[in-house]
Amino acid sequence: MGEFELINERRAINFFDNTKKIDKELLSKVIKLANTAPSSMNLQPWELIVVESMEYKEILKKYAFGQPKVTEASAVFIVVADPEGLENNIEKTIESYIELGYMKSEQAEHNRKNAFGLYKDKYSETRKFFAIKNTSFFAMNLMISARVYGLETHPMDGFNEEKIKIKFKIDEHKKIPLIIAIGYPKPGLQLLPRAYRKPEEEFVKYF
Repeated sequence: MGEFELINERRAINFFDNTKKIDKELLSKVIKLANTAPSSMNLQPWELIVVESMEYKEILKKYAFGQPKVTEASAVFIVVADPEGLENNIEKTIESYIELGYMKSEQAEHNRKNAFGLYKDKYSETRKFFAIKNTSFFAMNLMISARVYGLETHPMDGFNEEKIKIKFKIDEHKKIPLIIAIGYPKPGLQLLPRAYRKPEEEFVKYF
């Protein structure tokens, strides 16, 4: 599949083949490819919970307002944004930069100060948006990566975040921007043409 088709033909699929599972090795390939997503200062403030068992998909379905695709899809990704991704990852990032020659060791402290200066305290709104924005890059990459490997997805933001956090043991300070159903399309599924998309002149400005 060419790059154009890969992106242009990606759709949010509502009807999945509930008889098909995704091989663990294939799922790992999707996740590893998605993990190449860009992130500010390479801090990668994301986590991923993969829900495969029917027991937990049923629980997740209840908290996603009963959407059938949650249980029909082979798996569902709970995409988690961690505002403390800065604290958790900055040292590993700096070490990698030094090892690969991106910076000299004497620049490490300057880089560290820049990161904390830009993204503020871990409980600030700035930090929350930092985590959500970067995790959204990863989420989009998950959906594109799924297409690379012949899988379909459907992103969802209709769910009870607090209940999901409790049931799946997600720390309160973290955010869930979306969950993503992933799997194979239902046999014989015929998609309607893509619905209305705004024309360029309605949302693009050039200066």
